[in-house]
Amino acid sequence: MNPNLPNSFRTGPDERGHFGNFGGRFVAETLMPLILDLEKAYAAAKADPSFQAEMNGYLKDYVGRPSPLYFAERLTEHLGGAKIYLKREELNHTGSHKVNNVLGQIMVARRMGKKRIIAETGAGQHGVATATLCARFGLECVVYMGAVDVARQAPNVFRMEMLGAKVVPVQSGTRTLKDAMNEALRDWVTNVHNTFYCIGTVAGPHPYPMMVRDFQSVIGDETRKQMMEAEGRLPDSLIACIGGGSNAMGLFHPFLDDPSVEIFGVEAAGHGLTQLHAASIAGGRPGVLHGNRTYLLMDADGQIQDAHSISAGLDYPGIGPEHSWLHETGRVTYLSATDDEALAAFMLLSRLEGIPPALESAHAIAKVTELAPKRPKDHLMVVNLSGRGDKDIPQITEILKGKKQ
Repeated sequence: MNPNLPNSFRTGPDERGHFGNFGGRFVAETLMPLILDLEKAYAAAKADPSFQAEMNGYLKDYVGRPSPLYFAERLTEHLGGAKIYLKREELNHTGSHKVNNVLGQIMVARRMGKKRIIAETGAGQHGVATATLCARFGLECVVYMGAVDVARQAPNVFRMEMLGAKVVPVQSGTRTLKDAMNEALRDWVTNVHNTFYCIGTVAGPHPYPMMVRDFQSVIGDETRKQMMEAEGRLPDSLIACIGGGSNAMGLFHPFLDDPSVEIFGVEAAGHGLTQLHAASIAGGRPGVLHGNRTYLLMDADGQIQDAHSISAGLDYPGIGPEHSWLHETGRVTYLSATDDEALAAFMLLSRLEGIPPALESAHAIAKVTELAPKRPKDHLMVVNLSGRGDKDIPQITEILKGKKQ
């Protein structure tokens, strides 16, 4: 056993927000008091039984949890190997796992007396979840979204505006998720007195990576219980897609100290790892962006490179710092899937199980098609279906039209 490995993979971060050499708190001086206030407010909420009781009530009756753990019988038969289960996060209210984290952060914001909520979004699922919870609790909501993503995720833009949110198209940079996060941070610095920044993934300055992970860990906690009920033992492997990595961390974290469980994260390889992609671990190196140190896509001078993925939710040049640490310790294996592989997986799951996955989740399904046939039939594999594919159908329709021409 590697003597440098920790006794537990679940105790981080340290008091300064570090996971090994990653994470931390790299923010403008203006934001530091609010970051420290947020850290205190979250610690107080975690220690308050009434906070968790109220949150559990909303998770059950508003979000619709627990989400099912579904045996994908036809996919299993088709691949001819491992027994495949789908954790159905796409059946949550708002259509993805994002609502788990947003509910938690909005409840913390209310405890802090914040009336104005800002968020960034790529695929729109985090934006929709934020707009939904702001509507539920009567809060002002502003969502920053890259102009490219506004065009390719039009149904979610309509939903956010219908719910009362102001959607701000961001025209700078590549006009995708990275640029939306830049604009949200500028807004936060300007309006720090009355605004809460609801970050959508396990990135950003401490305590965000920890806080988002904690709120999303309901996915893994439920999976553990549901698999014991269904099969009488833990799963043998877990698979989830990764952009920033919140759905993956939510599934993985409760299993990190179970050495019998193989864990795989799947990054977006875009057009291929030698071309434009969004695979920060496979093609990046450590650096600092958006308040934390983590693996990033950078050029030789340390400038952030453009990322690309067919999936707006994975189109980000970085990854959450805890994932970077889990990669370097070897606890989690990180793979990658191209745009074409994700598109094929989208069609496969739709036709075999009647479940169109979000293009994000389709990256995980793509690797299931490679891993499952190599495993024995008694191997239990769980893939997190982080979101529903309805939002991607207009984009996929256009892509398929282009392929026929």
